[in-house]
Amino acid sequence: MSKATPTPILSNVDIINARVPGYQDLQMIWVNEEGMIEQILPMGIVCKRVSPAYLQILDVAGDWISLGGVDLQINGGLGLAFPELTPKKVHKLEEISQYLWDAGVDGYLPTLVTTSIENIQRSLSLIANYQQKSGAKILGVHLEGPFLNYGKRGAHPAEYLLPLTMNDVKRVLGDYAHLVKIMTLAPELDITGEVIPYLRSLGITVSLGHSHATAAQAQQAFDAGATMVTHAFNAMPPLHHREPGLLGAAMNNPDVMSSFIADGQHVTPIMLEILLRASKGLFLVSDALAPLGLPDGVYPWDNRKITVKKGTAKLADGTLSGTTLPLLTGVQNLAQWGICDVETAIFLATDAPRQAINLSKLTPGQTASLLRWHWDENIKQLSWQRLTA
Repeated sequence: MSKATPTPILSNVDIINARVPGYQDLQMIWVNEEGMIEQILPMGIVCKRVSPAYLQILDVAGDWISLGGVDLQINGGLGLAFPELTPKKVHKLEEISQYLWDAGVDGYLPTLVTTSIENIQRSLSLIANYQQKSGAKILGVHLEGPFLNYGKRGAHPAEYLLPLTMNDVKRVLGDYAHLVKIMTLAPELDITGEVIPYLRSLGITVSLGHSHATAAQAQQAFDAGATMVTHAFNAMPPLHHREPGLLGAAMNNPDVMSSFIADGQHVTPIMLEILLRASKGLFLVSDALAPLGLPDGVYPWDNRKITVKKGTAKLADGTLSGTTLPLLTGVQNLAQWGICDVETAIFLATDAPRQAINLSKLTPGQTASLLRWHWDENIKQLSWQRLTA
């Protein structure tokens, strides 16, 4: 898989009076002639450099500046589900990547939900050999299944669930372990205790989800090397005062990061506020399905159909299966619901997911693919735009 290298859209500019997640006070961001971030310095500090005469000044008047979003769980878009990728559909990856770039996303993990090993291997092969030209960068793959608990499978097809054994894990990964960045699994299925350390030895981040794990079982998995939880609250036991379960164990562990969906349907805003107050390691995902970018309606989903209404996708029996809302809609929702400040909302979709897979946050030396965020206090709405020269 080649790396997408979007043409820098900013160069020779000094952005002043910017709020930057993780930085105190207002900042200056100097973008050089190569479109790279040269310096980030507090306003008021005399910069020890001679500004080029041609350097433009962009005063953002206290708006927030961030990198674009990173979506670590996205199941498809523009009508394509990633597990259904075929040679004739590979061109859709370019379209999806461009759509996501236009939607403020810098990078993403195509997510393969539970399906046959043949489908998984085909999709992994095609993504691995895909020569990406532009758009949001494909950072690897997220395997959500097939090692999930039957009782918490949600919309995942039961016929393709597999026991969590070393043999089955190796069959699923095949020759593409290097491409897989995250694997979601139910830790209680790991009877021997060998799988999580094996996956970590391959450099794969282990995320717990679609699980009936108790707090003790979850902690055992964390001790073995799991560092993530997939879509907090969904497809796991609820928090309980005598059995905190998987999520309770994660919330109490500062080394574990949990993803969550902020569409207002998967988790109510009240519970999200509780999660944000109680957890230190969180990041947003879209969990978007193939109809992302398409209007509401009825769409095929493996051998079933999903109904999309107001961005929420459900199976015929009412099972919640995902969303068709872009990642940054979650940021806007969090701010508009008033359950966290604007800085935190932006951080959860930009720096936090990067942290979860060991990528750098906004720092000097990076390509200046930047977003500008504006909070309108009068109407309580957050808007964003990609910065252009």
